[in-house]
Amino acid sequence: MQATAVSHGAATIINAIATGKGAGFGIDLETKATVKLNDSGKITGKIKDAPGEDTKLIELCVKNVLEHFNVNCGAEVVTESNIPIARGLKSSSTAANATVLAAAGAIAREMHGKIKEMRIAKGISEQQIFINRRLVENELLINLGVDAAIRAKVTITGAYDDASASFLGGFVVTDNVKRKILRCGDFENLNVLLFVPEEKTYTSGVDVKKMKLLSREINIAWDEALKGNLYTAMTLNGILYSATTESNAEIALAALNAGAIAAGLSGTGPSVAALARDNTCEIRDEWKQFGGKVITAGVNNEKARIID
Repeated sequence: MQATAVSHGAATIINAIATGKGAGFGIDLETKATVKLNDSGKITGKIKDAPGEDTKLIELCVKNVLEHFNVNCGAEVVTESNIPIARGLKSSSTAANATVLAAAGAIAREMHGKIKEMRIAKGISEQQIFINRRLVENELLINLGVDAAIRAKVTITGAYDDASASFLGGFVVTDNVKRKILRCGDFENLNVLLFVPEEKTYTSGVDVKKMKLLSREINIAWDEALKGNLYTAMTLNGILYSATTESNAEIALAALNAGAIAAGLSGTGPSVAALARDNTCEIRDEWKQFGGKVITAGVNNEKARIID
């Protein structure tokens, strides 16, 4: 049996590395994962659009799901994505979410479980997975992916904020240490512009000690996010983390100068995210001076789901 799932990307409001508390919002870039169960006794992974990248994360995601549901078999997982890898755009969290969800879907089909659409209001439904007659909670799947990310060493804090924003859509404000969502909801339907430099930055290589020097100031920004002042929090966070990562803060400032309502470093960079109601052409023009690539995306308020 097999299943294919999709999870959308996310961008940073507050990076959790300095304080253990974070915030993020969903964007409509996406990763698809297909998990096919087999009798090989082995778990193999393939990243379709980046064959040179390490597959340890997605393989551990499948392993975690199989072990949790006491399923003894092998599996093949294949992912494909339009999210640039190692640019601060949550490619790891998104891949983990899509993979654990696809694995759960494949198990449900193998074990006579269910994947059903539950109507919760007129025109609104929510997908639910049942294994052994029990509902598979979103929180469980998010945590299985976070556990895999920690074991694969692609995250410092567990990236619970990134994983939650990616899986659930909308915005989330989180305590990553306790793995709790403290505030969440739909995010305003804005234009999201992403400045993506050529270079990659892997989270495992960042200077955590340097980031913690500004933990008090970053906590102030996080408090703003918790109050609902998401745009202010995002801009403050971006400026602060740019200082600790030696990233070019001028990129975010140029976007603000062109009319963005918020702009800042996403993750540990090097990408910068900017939010705009209009002014997208002006922001693109301002960013031409920095080289790199600009991706235009939208906000995502939808949950990850099985699509096949």
